[in-house]
Amino acid sequence: MKLNLKNPIVFFDLETTGVNITSDRIVEISYLKVFPNGNEVSRTMRINPEMHIPEQASEVHGIYDDDVKDCPTFKQVAKDVANDFEGADIAGFNSNRFDVPLLAEEFLRAGVDLDMTRRKFIDVQVIFHKMEQRTLSAAMKFYCGKELEGAHSADADTRATYEVLQAQLDRYDELQNDIVWLSEFSSHTRNVDFAGRIVYDDKGVEVFNFGKYKGIPVVEVLRRDPGYYSWMMQGDFSLNTKQVLTRIKLSTK
Repeated sequence: MKLNLKNPIVFFDLETTGVNITSDRIVEISYLKVFPNGNEVSRTMRINPEMHIPEQASEVHGIYDDDVKDCPTFKQVAKDVANDFEGADIAGFNSNRFDVPLLAEEFLRAGVDLDMTRRKFIDVQVIFHKMEQRTLSAAMKFYCGKELEGAHSADADTRATYEVLQAQLDRYDELQNDIVWLSEFSSHTRNVDFAGRIVYDDKGVEVFNFGKYKGIPVVEVLRRDPGYYSWMMQGDFSLNTKQVLTRIKLSTK
């Protein structure tokens, strides 16, 4: 089923040095931009992460230090990537929990201010898990009737994610071909920051989603425990989480 688009949508996938959002880096990014008129533009880039790629990560995606030593750093390509993502909704496979937060972190490290707060995010893995409980390779076979060639390469995974979402819309009548609806359906929580450390509660209030203050409004915590802000700013939290926390803190003055 052709996607019903009001805005362009970017399907993307990252290959990285690991799975830690705050410390790991991108080694490959691939994205497919689909326009409301059906036109498509795709791009795949290897990235020099400026750090050693651990062997266990290379065993998964097949990218080693020598493969990226002469490639651009993310900072060198960040503005071009941001331009391609500008004004587009965003989709991926396990993207809400990993790819989007890590990409946002890379943009912040590169000093590129890409405002994604007004975008809609569709996580095809969430839709898949809610419907069938499988992996991307199984999703490709189940929904599209073919094997996923080149699994764990960013380009193959990106294209497969796009095809799986189209097939999901064909298969399930209860899924609405509407980006806003799909974004809400594929969200685990209503995140304020991309890592989900701060979320909106049922009343639309920003609350912490972890630790001893889980479920407590951020504004209330900052008022009664001012040191908590400093602890988080000095802790191992993503730059985006710290940026959001600072925005909330400043808004109370």
